Amino acid sequence: MLIRPRLYTYRRCPYAIRSRLALYQAKIDYESIEISLKDKPIDFLALSPKGTVPVLVDNNGKVIEESLEIMIWALNKSDPDNWILNDNNLSQELIYENDFSFKKNLDRYKYADRFPEHSKEYYRAQCELFINVLNEKLKSKNYLMTEKISLADVAIFPFIRQFSLVDEDWFLNSKYRELKKWLQNFIESQMFKDVMKKN
Repeated sequence: MLIRPRLYTYRRCPYAIRSRLALYQAKIDYESIEISLKDKPIDFLALSPKGTVPVLVDNNGKVIEESLEIMIWALNKSDPDNWILNDNNLSQELIYENDFSFKKNLDRYKYADRFPEHSKEYYRAQCELFINVLNEKLKSKNYLMTEKISLADVAIFPFIRQFSLVDEDWFLNSKYRELKKWLQNFIESQMFKDVMKKN
């Protein structure tokens, strides 16, 4: 009997969202287990002591603890729209900048009261260094790497969505016209609506 993969996830977590998007795209049937970040189950912590989502247990019982690895695992099984092939070498650098530099600034912008060293506006300005790079890329093409969706778009999109929600009025009135259009296309997509359904 084939065992379904299990994904330990949290609905609004951007790392979990991008993992679910890749699993959805690859049409992988998996069991979704929603984790309460305030009350993490013992079996989850036994699998992954770091205690962060997402965590995937594949068909063979292998534990995959990083969202990008989960995305690659899924797309290596099925990648109907060539998300991986649509990438180029620059995408890894862009995803790395998103995951480490931008995410750090985003956390400070979102929770500015926890980081009183600077103002919320200061942290937003630090985020904008990356936001501006993305917007410039989108001035010449529909997506970040090519004219089609790539791994980079899907890996980065949930974090830009999170950024946009910190101060929605500011974002809606911001100068980043191309980025706003790109973001809205993802938010309105059926795949995003489906992976955001509550269990």
